[in-house]
Amino acid sequence: MPAQHQATGTPLGSQASSPYLDARQVSIAYAGRGGGIVLAIDRVDFALEQGEFVCLLGPSGCGKTTFLNAVAGFLRISSGQLTFEGKPISRPGPDRAMVFQQPGLLPWRDVLHNVTYGLEMSGRMRGRQAAAHAGELLKLVGLSDFAHSYPHQLSGGMQQRVNLARALAVEPDLLLLDEPFASVDAQTREALQVELLAICERAGVTALFVTHDIGEAVFLADRVCIFSRRPGRIVRQVRVDLPKPRDEVRLKPDFLAYVQEVAGVLASAAMAQSK
Repeated sequence: MPAQHQATGTPLGSQASSPYLDARQVSIAYAGRGGGIVLAIDRVDFALEQGEFVCLLGPSGCGKTTFLNAVAGFLRISSGQLTFEGKPISRPGPDRAMVFQQPGLLPWRDVLHNVTYGLEMSGRMRGRQAAAHAGELLKLVGLSDFAHSYPHQLSGGMQQRVNLARALAVEPDLLLLDEPFASVDAQTREALQVELLAICERAGVTALFVTHDIGEAVFLADRVCIFSRRPGRIVRQVRVDLPKPRDEVRLKPDFLAYVQEVAGVLASAAMAQSK
């Protein structure tokens, strides 16, 4: 049975003097439709170490995607401190790449040139060099045979693998993923989870992954950070001590015990806020 980890004032993974990604008392508020202020994130403390794969888990509308967007630099925080590699996050940057729920591929470009797009726009690589780099990434995600196919010729799962290759092409230090498998069927989703772990392991990237699926979070994560309902707070962090690769882990007792533990935390948080 996995050990339970109670939330404390110092987030798990923050023992080092300078965490890779560091959020201290971060709050995010925005203007609501009626003119009032909506508090989406409330005094979140969070630390991510280099090489970790961490999942942010919580009910819909709890602010986990809002927090991810702040890490990406798409949103400004309202208060607190949010730093990456010791520097405040104030805008998007090539050191962080986002994989969205929908692939958003350019329909007039084939797979290879969808992957090279970010390289070309940033001026980092062009021509044959960019194509060679993209070819290696397509090999990594298992799509070498589809380099000259167009997005409409691919399944949803294949499109999402192209999306992942495109994000990896700029060689980010931190990969941010916002429910990237939410729109595919259950069987494809499980296969993509296995592939994602293998790709991250081979590419050596640090990942922050948003989901509302408990099984997905436990399968992928080194650590699961559980958010309350809005305003989002991290109510518990659970370290998942399951060996990798995890291809055959879903039916094992330890995996199911972690799923039950995390489900219990979510249920307790919902009951506490409904009173």
